[in-house]
Amino acid sequence: MPQPADDRHVDVPFAVPFTHRLRFTDDVLGIDQDVLLDVIEASGDRIPRVQVWLDECVAAAIPDLADRVENFCESNADRFLTPGNIQTVPGGEAVKNDIHIIERMLKCMNFADLDRRSYVIVIGGGAVLDAVGFAAAIAHRGIRLIRIPTTTLAQADSAVGVKNAVNLFEKKNWVGSFAVPWAVINDAALLDTLPDRDFVCGFSEAVKVSLLKERQLFDYLCENAEQIAARDWATCAPLIRRSAVHHLNHITHGGDPFEALEARPLDYGHWSAHKLEVMTNFELRHGEAVGIGVAVDSVYSSLVHGFPQQDADRVLHCLANLGLPLDHPALHRVDELFNGLEEFRQHLGGRLTVTMLEGVGSPIDVHVIDAAAMRQAIETVAEFAAAHCSTNSECPTVCGD
Repeated sequence: MPQPADDRHVDVPFAVPFTHRLRFTDDVLGIDQDVLLDVIEASGDRIPRVQVWLDECVAAAIPDLADRVENFCESNADRFLTPGNIQTVPGGEAVKNDIHIIERMLKCMNFADLDRRSYVIVIGGGAVLDAVGFAAAIAHRGIRLIRIPTTTLAQADSAVGVKNAVNLFEKKNWVGSFAVPWAVINDAALLDTLPDRDFVCGFSEAVKVSLLKERQLFDYLCENAEQIAARDWATCAPLIRRSAVHHLNHITHGGDPFEALEARPLDYGHWSAHKLEVMTNFELRHGEAVGIGVAVDSVYSSLVHGFPQQDADRVLHCLANLGLPLDHPALHRVDELFNGLEEFRQHLGGRLTVTMLEGVGSPIDVHVIDAAAMRQAIETVAEFAAAHCSTNSECPTVCGD
């Protein structure tokens, strides 16, 4: 039998087709429930099994939510089976800090006889989406996941991502997987009861993606920050949608959905944000930590990489006007904070690669951080936060020493 010239080294590049489904609704369990039904596909002549997971914090904030989910399932029993009860899990970062919760999730999925053509619907904030998504990704090597995010942060950013993870060894997202969600449904009604603090958190990621992708979006955020903080929905809705689509386009067309390369542009500002969350025992929300991280890296970019100082100043004012804190005592533990750079490198592997800015819409990859300039950037942000607090009685900043 003829053999290739060299049959001991065979490299065959290939691509796996995925479809990323993103939907926007006003009331997904009411007038828009057909949107959810449409993404639950039958498998031949066998109707699929569907298991629903609910964030306990969301269930407490929306007392009739569990009943509405049950009514939705019961009224569509001819379309899918819902074995067992609606499952609930702790909300917030607590669900990601106890890895034993993952084992419980897997037991529930096994008991319900879910298979690879079944669906896991998860309704909750970003941390709950992360944790339930991880369990669904490793059960049977992947059960179809439908995410219904209930925070602006998740709707604008994380829910459309392809990452699932929980925390371990006091490190953010240390154990996890890449898995494309079957569908993501951003529902406006589920944001109604979100506390103001959590509502504004999502817009730190919108600021981030605007700095990476689009001057017009950045300008809009700067000009309308106070209306966003006041929860003017006519202003907020298009921002959430634009931010989500920018994140989705980067993942689907950026050439590196599973982060196999060096750079992680969508993690601009995150090397310090992830570390600040851990250092504060998650007292800082993710969106708040990202706001601080984006502020610091924007000032650093102006000091080292030519990012216009005027734009760096606009970043600080925009984040402050949104109502996001720009200082915290942990930010001043600089030596400990700098450990976040090494953890950031380890998380991806290879050499350190951090995204910085030369201009709005002009990100660059850098491999060395000037420690003195970064300290100066941190001091500048802290000084701005202190000055902003002195003139604003509603300032949310937890000031440093």
